[in-house]
Amino acid sequence: MKIPTTLKHKPVVVSENYEQVDGRYARNTDAKGLSLGLAQWNDRGKVEVSAKVWRYTGEKWSRQSEELPMHRVLDLAILICRTSLHFEEAYRFPKMYDPENPTIDRIGLQGDAMTVSICDGNPMIDTDIKMFAQALSEDGEMIGERLRVLSGLLNEMGL
Repeated sequence: MKIPTTLKHKPVVVSENYEQVDGRYARNTDAKGLSLGLAQWNDRGKVEVSAKVWRYTGEKWSRQSEELPMHRVLDLAILICRTSLHFEEAYRFPKMYDPENPTIDRIGLQGDAMTVSICDGNPMIDTDIKMFAQALSEDGEMIGERLRVLSGLLNEMGL
């Protein structure tokens, strides 16, 4: 299915078969494509590149399609990687984290740091963290495959 080019987000690079590789939702998803292009919120004279997940309901392109600035996509990738690292060692904690210090890491970005921590404000955190860890474990092969591809591409880029 072709991603629309007449809407506010202007696709430049696309993956129009994303529904075939959308993780556990592959071949049964409304996320039909991914694109990198010119952001829909561009102001006059200011151009920003964004990433977009294109959703199709079966009848029309959905308003639930998400568009993110590229730096946020990368920030999410950083968060995923740091979270995965935490859960590799989380078994060491009785609650899978240290309730006295829920901060996992502070990752330096642009003069400050992104704080990565367990959401101890969640009243169901003890139950939710176990379910999260289980789901992360079950998706380990799928996530690992994507992280290996990302690692290889970063190495190719000399990063």
